Amino acid sequence: MQIRNVLQYLENTVKRVPGKTAYEDGEGRSLTFAEVYEKSRAAGSFLAREGVYGEPVVIFMEKTPDQVAAFFGTVYGGCYYVPIDEEMPKLRTDLIIGTLKPKIMICDESTAGKAEEFDFDGRIVLWSEISKTPEDEAALTRIRDRQIDTDPIYIVFTSGSTGVPKGVIACHRSVIDYIENLSEVMGFNEDTVFGNQSPFYFDACLKELYPTIKFGAKTVIVPKQLFMFPLKLVEFLNEKKINTVCWVVSALTMISAFGVFDEVKPEYLKTVAFGSEVFPIKQFRIWRQAMPDTVFTNLYGPTEATGMSCWYRVDRDFEEGQSIPIGRPFNNTEIILLDDKDCRADEGEICIRGTAVTLGYYNNPEKTRESFVQNPLNDNYPEIIYRTGDIGRYNERGELEFISRKDYQIKHLGHRIELGEIEANVSTVDGIKSCCAVYYKEKDKICLYYVGDIEKADLSKTLKGMLPRYMLPTVITQLDMMPLTPNGKINRKYLGDKASGKAE
Repeated sequence: MQIRNVLQYLENTVKRVPGKTAYEDGEGRSLTFAEVYEKSRAAGSFLAREGVYGEPVVIFMEKTPDQVAAFFGTVYGGCYYVPIDEEMPKLRTDLIIGTLKPKIMICDESTAGKAEEFDFDGRIVLWSEISKTPEDEAALTRIRDRQIDTDPIYIVFTSGSTGVPKGVIACHRSVIDYIENLSEVMGFNEDTVFGNQSPFYFDACLKELYPTIKFGAKTVIVPKQLFMFPLKLVEFLNEKKINTVCWVVSALTMISAFGVFDEVKPEYLKTVAFGSEVFPIKQFRIWRQAMPDTVFTNLYGPTEATGMSCWYRVDRDFEEGQSIPIGRPFNNTEIILLDDKDCRADEGEICIRGTAVTLGYYNNPEKTRESFVQNPLNDNYPEIIYRTGDIGRYNERGELEFISRKDYQIKHLGHRIELGEIEANVSTVDGIKSCCAVYYKEKDKICLYYVGDIEKADLSKTLKGMLPRYMLPTVITQLDMMPLTPNGKINRKYLGDKASGKAE
């Protein structure tokens, strides 16, 4: 049967394994597939009763299995869910709400009071109440009959260059295409036990939430605080028999850099996918040596193309200073490298073509036109591609490699420099656990931040033997801990502000 609505995944699976646990967390909360199905259909019936259709519904709840059911309930109601979180600054949340102008915000008992502080004129409803709404099968059937696969199902907000969040809109078709391709590449099945790391207000959680309902698999929500205690984190993976993780690189390197494998190893972990950052080869080798039977896959892709667009199964060793390729695009996706003149090139800006390209930015036509553009290689009919702002190239094996962000390219002492190249070299130095290079343009300074056991003076001396003079950091700062974004990536914006004196 052709899948044209993401809810068909759930509906197919609940017939087969209704009593199996679908989602659980570290606090003893869980939902079976039958419970997810019943609660989400109840929520969809509530939205139908209220006459809310084809609109954004804000989900402001704790990160629990019930929040996942609220997502699917929004889709059952013919609307699209927009997750927010108490981690977000109030200013950001108010900007998001101002962009959406939603009528409904779904909260739980722990968030409802905080929601009253937002600049929100709509109605706050409790999940505990709407998830008990009697199912209106006739209304849900009418909604399903109206839905098509290009209808939106969620909006996730990314940070704009001006500080104003941009809401990326994804539809049934782009998510289905992504999940089908990702599942084929990664080999997910009903025995997969995911360990979820990403917050639910990032698109990265798609890799766990949707394959779970597609296959009848299981997702365990890893408690956020465990990512501060790598030994306990691995023990949790073993306790829950987690065999698959799709994490940002920083979450993985935290385990390898602090010698956890000398004490305990993930006993059940057979599939590791990583992305969003470059995996330092020194740290990757520690993982691969500790877990030689585990399959490692590098994933690459932006939120604007529904998560991940390219994949590379690590099938060989890499020397320090090399980078792991991002490989090849998923089926039904094309990667185009464009040079400064918008001509196809072997090295250039990574642009994405295919059904995975999302619908644009919600209520932001100007920013949409900047990044979702007509394919410059096609002037015969309308065809939208997404310009990522990333620079890539093909290596001698024909594999695609990520080089850097366009905005990580700087000009210093008359030379064009990739900050990523500095970081790659620093990562090879003994004693370095993690590092980040930022550029303070007003003072023409390269600032290097690192976590490790090597003293600043020794690191500076080592780098003078590794890097040309124009690439040497102007300022080197040792940190006790690398600042991370809520998604677990290195917080480059904070470090950039710190370099310029804007952050404490």
